[in-house]
Amino acid sequence: MAVVALFVFLMLRLSPGDPAAVIAGDYASPEDIAKIRTQLGLDQPIIVQFSTWVWSLMQGNLGISIFSNLPVTKLIAQRLEPTLMLSLTTLIFAVVVAVPMGVIAAWKAGTWVDRLIMIFAVFGFSVPVFVLGYMMIFSFSMELGILPVQGYKSPFDDFWQFVRHITLPTITLSVIYIALIARITRASMLEVLEEDYIRTARAKGQTESRVLLSHALKNASIPIVTIIGIGIALLIGGVVVTESVYNIPGLGRLVVDAILKRDYPIIQGLILMFSFVYIIINLVIDIVYTILDPRIRY
Repeated sequence: MAVVALFVFLMLRLSPGDPAAVIAGDYASPEDIAKIRTQLGLDQPIIVQFSTWVWSLMQGNLGISIFSNLPVTKLIAQRLEPTLMLSLTTLIFAVVVAVPMGVIAAWKAGTWVDRLIMIFAVFGFSVPVFVLGYMMIFSFSMELGILPVQGYKSPFDDFWQFVRHITLPTITLSVIYIALIARITRASMLEVLEEDYIRTARAKGQTESRVLLSHALKNASIPIVTIIGIGIALLIGGVVVTESVYNIPGLGRLVVDAILKRDYPIIQGLILMFSFVYIIINLVIDIVYTILDPRIRY
């Protein structure tokens, strides 16, 4: 987290662009811009700005937005629900679809079923999220008129409308995640299916479904769980693009708007929050290893 904080701070300060100039407008004089920089504290040395920001972080304060003049924590709280719901639905949908796909591909290795699943995996990993999003909007919203083009509805207000609005973004965001998990699941299952204990289970008359699920998948789960955790980074990056495509008022849109306006406190706060979530999820996955494989101890 300390490395992320330092890197983000320096990256923003050393990159081109000046929020004071954005606030002042196109016709502002250099004196006006200088006054705004002084008010925002941007005229101080970088080390002073960094020390001030770190001291605020230690007190649980992510800062005040330059443009809205609201606390960053309040802005994050206002946008948290759409992003959280999109991430959860995508994660659940991707795992539920990808793991069976990978298992079936390994079971039917070399057949047309395996090739079809792998073609989908290559397609899903190759097509950018925003291209897939516009394809989905054109097909299901503009041509068929089945699902809404954009927006978000809270599940606590109207669950059915929530499902209708979240379906396209979830499918769009989950395709690349499904492709990644399915490929790793297939590779891990193929390795396990060659083990002696799998042949022994089959020789004892175990059903194929029991062999695949109870013996093979359980022992192949460590790489699968690992890639699910690593893929959270793809999920976080995809949320930013997906929310912009579908006009969802979540943290992704907040990031884009803050970058366009050079709103340093929001960008810094959001990247720190995303980093913290990523670290916590990977910590949880490391702990889950001990449940899946009792031989692993920390």
